[in-house]
This record gives sequence, structure tokens and C-alpha cells, in this order.
Amino acid sequence: MFYDLNIKGSSLENNLKLANEASLYGWNHINFSYSPDEFLNAFEFKNDLEELLSDKIGFDYTLEINSSNVNEIRKYANRFRDKSSCISVIGGDLKVNRAVLENIKIDVLSRPYFRRYDSGLNHVLAKEALKNNVAIELCFKDVLRSYLSPRSKIISNFKDIYRLYRKFDFPLILSSRAESVFDIKTTHDFAAVFKQTGLTDSEINKSFENAAGILEFNRNRKNMILKGVRRINDEA
Repeated sequence: MFYDLNIKGSSLENNLKLANEASLYGWNHINFSYSPDEFLNAFEFKNDLEELLSDKIGFDYTLEINSSNVNEIRKYANRFRDKSSCISVIGGDLKVNRAVLENIKIDVLSRPYFRRYDSGLNHVLAKEALKNNVAIELCFKDVLRSYLSPRSKIISNFKDIYRLYRKFDFPLILSSRAESVFDIKTTHDFAAVFKQTGLTDSEINKSFENAAGILEFNRNRKNMILKGVRRINDEA
């Protein structure tokens, strides 16, 4: 099963185009990401989108927070936690990376390397990601839309994250961050690019399982007895 939790959401018409394209290219489920200002408005046409897509592809919404203010991030996470199937924060700022990985109400730290010369992760932060089961998200579009030295640096940062991932086994997910149909690739091509950057087939498959696990956990969040304990997948 192929899950992408970060496709840029917009209007009903554009979301429908993106979802149909993703379905044709082998994706089973996508999440449209919205900022806090856009998130609730997107629910106004969610039922219409569901009817139009029918059984073609599963979809839901991700709240994507882009802020350097740690208190603002915490406020949005608390406000939207029960309304969102996934809460993601764009990283890059080290204080943001740390605050996100320490917050059990947040599901994903997206692009910890964003606008950095390093990966934005270290051993201490990797342990926090594992402890609180906050997934690290790497975005296909960062490779797709970069060239020469910038692309080389992004791939180098990916490899640094892979080394930490193999040592600490924190949740890792992969997304497209697609904004148009031209950003959406087949599942085979998507996986092949990440394989070229250094991930194995099993690691890529596990990233999709982790994404599915985030959605499953949040569907059952209200039924959880022990607060703060989250399992990304059900591996024996």
C-alpha cells in the first residue's frame, strides 16, 4: 500500500485533479496538507471530494504548520489535534526541530534539513524522535526541484538522516510534497529515486507502513488508554 501524507491542498477542482493523477500512478492514499489558516475551510468541500473520488483513492487532511515560534506551534497542535488525521511541522530551525520531536501531539517533523547546510538532526534529536514516535519526513520534491550543488547537498543530508535512522530506528516517512500533477510520479519512480539516494526496498516499504500507522493511530487516538504511547506499525 502506497501512502503520501503531504500533497499540497487547495481548491476542490485542483485536489480532484491531483487525486485522480495519484490514483492512476498507483497511490492508495494521499493526504492534502493545509496551513492552520486554510485547514477548517477545506472541510467545507471534503464531502464533495469524497463523493467525486468514490472508491478510486483514499484521502484525508494533514495540518501543516510552518512557524519558527515554538509557542505558536504548540498552540496549533493543541487546537487541531482532534480534527486532524496528521499534524506535520516544517523543520529547519534547530529549536523547532527539537520542540517538535519532544511533542507527542505532533506526528511528523517534515524536512528537518530545510534551508540548512546539515541534516538538522543529531543523536540527541534522533533519540527524541524514537522516544515520542514523531516521524521524520523526507520530501521527493526537494530532489525533483533542485539541481547540481543544491541537489547534491540535499541527498547528502538524506544520507546523514539514513545513518541516524539505522542506528535509532525512529519512524521515517517519504512524501512527494506535490503541488501540481507534474509533481506526482508513479510509485515505482518515486521509490526508485529514494533507492538511489541510499534507502533499501524494505526501508522504503516500511516508510509507507509508518505513514499508514500514523493515520490508524489517530483514528483510534480517543480510545487510547495510556496517554503518550504510540506505535507506528504492528510488526511482531
